[in-house]
Amino acid sequence: MKQIKAHTVIIGGGIAGIAAAIELIENGIDVVIIDRDKEENFGGLAKESFGGMFYVNSPQQKKTGINDSVELAKKDWFSFAEFTEKEYFGKIYAEKFIENTLSIYQWITSKKIGYFPVVHWVERGLYSNGNSVPRFHMVWGTGYELITKLIEYIEKHQNKHLVQIFFEHRVESISTENNKISGLKGKTENLGEDFEAIAQNYIIASGGFNGNMDKVRANWHHEWGIPPKEILNGSHHFSDGLLHDEVEKIGGELSNMDLMWNYAAGVPHPNPRRPNHGLSIVPPKSAIWVNYKGERMGPVPLVTAFDTRYMVTRICQEEKKYSWQILNHKIAKKELAVSGSEYNDAIKNKNYIGFVLTLLMGNKKLINSLQSKTKDFITANSIDELVEKMNQCTGNKEVDADLLRKSIEEYDQNFERGKNIWNDEQIRRIQHTRQYRGDKIRTLKNQKINDKKAYPLIAIREQILSRKSLGGIRTNLNSQVLHKNAVNQDSKAFENLYAIGEAAGFGGGGSHGKRALEGTFLATCIFTAQKATEHIIEKKK
Repeated sequence: MKQIKAHTVIIGGGIAGIAAAIELIENGIDVVIIDRDKEENFGGLAKESFGGMFYVNSPQQKKTGINDSVELAKKDWFSFAEFTEKEYFGKIYAEKFIENTLSIYQWITSKKIGYFPVVHWVERGLYSNGNSVPRFHMVWGTGYELITKLIEYIEKHQNKHLVQIFFEHRVESISTENNKISGLKGKTENLGEDFEAIAQNYIIASGGFNGNMDKVRANWHHEWGIPPKEILNGSHHFSDGLLHDEVEKIGGELSNMDLMWNYAAGVPHPNPRRPNHGLSIVPPKSAIWVNYKGERMGPVPLVTAFDTRYMVTRICQEEKKYSWQILNHKIAKKELAVSGSEYNDAIKNKNYIGFVLTLLMGNKKLINSLQSKTKDFITANSIDELVEKMNQCTGNKEVDADLLRKSIEEYDQNFERGKNIWNDEQIRRIQHTRQYRGDKIRTLKNQKINDKKAYPLIAIREQILSRKSLGGIRTNLNSQVLHKNAVNQDSKAFENLYAIGEAAGFGGGGSHGKRALEGTFLATCIFTAQKATEHIIEKKK
């Protein structure tokens, strides 16, 4: 059996694992990263992401006159999280992370990674406070740039010889002895050859379980009822929860497994790279959202940037748990976007002129790709034709032309009455978002749906898309894995086993509670990695 040895073994080559490796080699500690994926995919889901980072009191906020504070951010976070009274570890991690976001900012910028100057404002809140101010800092170059720069940092580091990386290696079991981990065993992905890893410390950075639809369904939150018939995979294909199960077998605790950050507007990926691969659409604010029959959803209309969990919950209350967004070409050209690096070439390539042109001319690549390769993206030159094609798409006649026409006409009639007597919550929210310059340039003003000058009409069938595990392996503030029935910081932990990033529910087994303020995933991956490595470094002294 092949043996792999190092002072610390990191399982997983996503952003959490990479951040942990950087911290350790900078302190002269030799590291092995064991990753299941191919070398060209080093960086995991973070490499495919938009690269949003949550910061409080950042230079970008101050420069643009955004008044923020740690106290306000904590209030917003806890309002959105709805932590249970029994939650202890998640709350601690949330507080400590918010208090230290600027250290994450400095850590990132020290690696020659920059940010787009305008801070985005998402998850503003619907029934409870969300982000009171803009906090979503977009990496200039997306998550692709973020991961590329971090890998370059390792490759150019004077201690790069301290890092070994084994790709296409799958850890399958964890061995214990006297409250310590004594080794790991696994197989290579392609050849099935056995290997064993021996170290003084072990860090689980293998991601969550939301790429495993069986686990997603088994842990589906009770507020969402029965899981949808079809759930698209917006997670990593190796986010299968294999190591969650292994941790539970050795007596570790899993917590908040029913808390997930899923998206309401998933569409099949035009060029899928994994089974059931989905894209997360950033839903146009000027589109109306209707159910499977063509009825506008409410009573509070679904509008992006306020409460993603509410949108998922509302859609899951329907008999058929998918939805349609109804818009036109003018709206799509201005507002349609997708979350991630793949369809945001100008940002990914740091092409400022191209980015401005995309804002002015629209993302033609995305529209053309969806129209030509996705059957769920439908165009038509009348409402009747649109309904006919929608029913052809689903293979039934559940979309009612009269219901859809009524939904569209009731919305459009608001614009005919004049802005002084608009009485539609969606229009009010559009006007609210347009007050902020970061949204004004990307959101149309006073746009009807059934506007022949803006034709063709478009219908996008959207499904629930599985994304992030908000719960996971329970850890203390050192990121050490805790034994079952852990209740507070004094609870017993495995001496040399750590869990970081999404594997640990982004800290403590669930630092977000029910909802995320967005931009918090990448940043908490780095924060939890730092807490683990601080403890390992201190033990070595």
